[in-house]
Amino acid sequence: MRAPEADLALLTEAAIEAGQIALRFWRRDPVAWDKGGGAGPVTEADLAVNDAIQARLTGACPDYGWLSEESEADPARLDARRCFIIDPIDGTRAFIDGQDGFSHSLAVAENDRIIAAVVHLPVRGLTYTAVEGGPALLNGQPIRPSDADIDGARVLTYRAVSEAANWRGPMPAFRREFRSSLAWRLCLAAEGQFDAALSLRACWEWDIAAGSLIAERAGATVSDRRGQRMRFNSARAQVDGMITAGPHLHGQILTALA
Repeated sequence: MRAPEADLALLTEAAIEAGQIALRFWRRDPVAWDKGGGAGPVTEADLAVNDAIQARLTGACPDYGWLSEESEADPARLDARRCFIIDPIDGTRAFIDGQDGFSHSLAVAENDRIIAAVVHLPVRGLTYTAVEGGPALLNGQPIRPSDADIDGARVLTYRAVSEAANWRGPMPAFRREFRSSLAWRLCLAAEGQFDAALSLRACWEWDIAAGSLIAERAGATVSDRRGQRMRFNSARAQVDGMITAGPHLHGQILTALA
């Protein structure tokens, strides 16, 4: 079996190539359409990036499974010891709008855990990486989460989190902010630019697989909304929400949630 470091090198090469392809379409009115069923938009860039990543990764590791937002479901992945989990463009709405906050999210799962991960933002020139047992890096430099308290914390989440039914008592006095790419939100919490990333909705694995390992190896506590360890390459390809923060703040959020 390949070393996780070899998988990380492969993912990094594929992510850089993905960024080069995406930039050929960015701010050039790419063809876009809605996937229907509440799945959101997709563009010709998403598909071009997906094809290039799949060719590179599965060409190098044909025995790995494949799970991608922009590919047909392949049940054979459930029997593979290792599986690529990919979001070709995370933050497609931002990409369509010409914003720079979209990312490419690439991960390798071994059984149900992530062992190598890359989140790359080509316009911003940011590449977050992590490997099982190693540090989390941003452009080659180690990152760490903040040690914030819940009151006054800057939390990356969406408006509906503020609904009273989500909390045991009054909603904590944190400041809510938003970024389109969920993978990037995890990384921003990992590097302490924000104090936490929170989702109470089910999360698709391709949105959070890479970011979850990066945040974990940075020193954050990463769990589903109930405080349980995330498990990947599942039949549903979903995780039951997400809490990512420094250990102290993670515990405060988990205690405050209904």
